[in-house]
Amino acid sequence: MLAVLVNGRILTDDGVVDGKGLLIENGRIAALVDAAELPADASVHDLRGGWLVPGFIDTQVNGGGGVLFNDAPTAETIAAIGAAHRPFGTTGFLPTLISDDLSVVDQAMRATEAAIAAGVPGVLGIHIEGPFLNAKRKGIHDAGKFRVIDDAALALLGSLKAGKTLVTLAPETTTPDMVRQLTDAGVIVAAGHTNAAYGTMRRALAAGLTGFTHLFNAMSPLTSREPGVVGAALESQTAWCGLIVDGRHVDPAVLRIALRTRPLDRFMLVTDAMPTVGMIDKSFDLQGRQIHVVDGVCVDAHGTLAGSDLDMAGAVRNAMAMLGLSLGDAVTMAATAPAAFLGLSAQRGRIAVGQAADLVLLDDALQVQATWIDGLVA
Repeated sequence: MLAVLVNGRILTDDGVVDGKGLLIENGRIAALVDAAELPADASVHDLRGGWLVPGFIDTQVNGGGGVLFNDAPTAETIAAIGAAHRPFGTTGFLPTLISDDLSVVDQAMRATEAAIAAGVPGVLGIHIEGPFLNAKRKGIHDAGKFRVIDDAALALLGSLKAGKTLVTLAPETTTPDMVRQLTDAGVIVAAGHTNAAYGTMRRALAAGLTGFTHLFNAMSPLTSREPGVVGAALESQTAWCGLIVDGRHVDPAVLRIALRTRPLDRFMLVTDAMPTVGMIDKSFDLQGRQIHVVDGVCVDAHGTLAGSDLDMAGAVRNAMAMLGLSLGDAVTMAATAPAAFLGLSAQRGRIAVGQAADLVLLDDALQVQATWIDGLVA
């Protein structure tokens, strides 16, 4: 099956390409071709002068479309979350389970396998955010669910048979050896909800930890005598840092400073999205607590942040408006960087020959007009 996308401004590694068509064959990008070279048997999609960019990859999606992954860890829930985020440019995502019992973690992992087997569009694996966290930095997580990683948990976390497994943990609650065992089992390990000292964090990085979940939020800060988790993150030139760019989780000035400390392509835009994304109703129940959206962020009755009402297209616009980034740099953080973090650079995150045809069409206001996942448009 051949399709060609024409009359668009195509954002590639080499810059913006005008006047060419993007050829899709069997779900992958086959070529950039001149008008005279368009195959006669290809279906044609007119982009009407819009921006064609790589599909956004969100590594932290708790919910959307009125559903929360924890409430019903099933393939149907994953499909509903993906469908809610796709209109906002998310073509790849990790459904994210916040701290819960290991039986629920098991259900969520099996649901992820089932969703991938069923061909649910966009699901790339699972993000298990806790329960291996520090109660001193618990945020909205239920500290009653927290536990340490033992052999049983290690076996479970390494058991996913399809897709990627990302685990957020507090390094001070475990050992570098356990971090190494997780990475040897194919698990991607990130630090979050952690009060680790700088030295502890450095040892975890040396053991194979490669990510920081929602940088600055729920972690020990950078101070004059103790660099903390933030200091270790900003010093590292290789680990990836997730950023919630909504103007509320982190002050934009702090994010602008952070971007000057390390390579841009080691920062990722994430939403930390909750069920309210894509919904008129801006409230939901989280493990017995009522959560409301106030000024664009989700909070409980005490004002504790409980994820966000952010979508990826909004995160891209915010990165440009609040952080002064170009569209190309914002898209790098929304697509290219998370693909690299997940080890998927050869398949996703760029507009290049051989890549999966995961694409987003934006108008001049950077509103999403269409998305393609594996070459199929919606």
